[in-house]
Amino acid sequence: MKPTETDIFIIVDVQNDFLPGGALAVPEGDAVIAPINKLAKAFRHVVLTQDWHPKGHASFASSHASKKPFELIELSYGSQVLWPDHCVQGTRGAEIASELDIPHAELVIRKGHNRQIDSYSGFKEADRKTSTGLAGYLRERGFNRVFVAGLATDFCVTWTALDAKAAGFDTYLIEDASRPIDTNGSLARAQNDLKAAGVHITTSGQIVKD
Repeated sequence: MKPTETDIFIIVDVQNDFLPGGALAVPEGDAVIAPINKLAKAFRHVVLTQDWHPKGHASFASSHASKKPFELIELSYGSQVLWPDHCVQGTRGAEIASELDIPHAELVIRKGHNRQIDSYSGFKEADRKTSTGLAGYLRERGFNRVFVAGLATDFCVTWTALDAKAAGFDTYLIEDASRPIDTNGSLARAQNDLKAAGVHITTSGQIVKD
């Protein structure tokens, strides 16, 4: 699957707070950096997404009295996992990992900046109505095939892949360049949703050779 001019690589939320020592560290989150750097060199076109929350975001457990991280609550748009405060605008934790070596990235999509709505996907916020504009950008640029990797597999990576597919792009999730959180059965649910939607699951070895 050698990348072409109509392919784009979307790297999801490889930020300090999701890496070891971060506020919401994904297990082995730093293991995605080497394969992502290698993959990115094979793609002429790369987009990054960046979680970018204001203080007191509705998805933070600290914003809800007596609630703890990883509990589920109902918000106006549906079920919401409560998270530790993370990727707060302007903090080191919100910065894209310095170990990423992707100087040719063409766009950074910031998401989760609406205080009342979480945003896992790079395409749509969790209310499933508010668009980031990414689908329109990809269409105007003439891309047909989307490859997705990053953190975390079962949340932001899966939601981004599902929305890419729903927007009409042939979509691949690169499994070994992503890592899950796996809370409340989220990984199994994500795998089922990806299969049902027709998102292809692949590995970096199918795209770049050692």
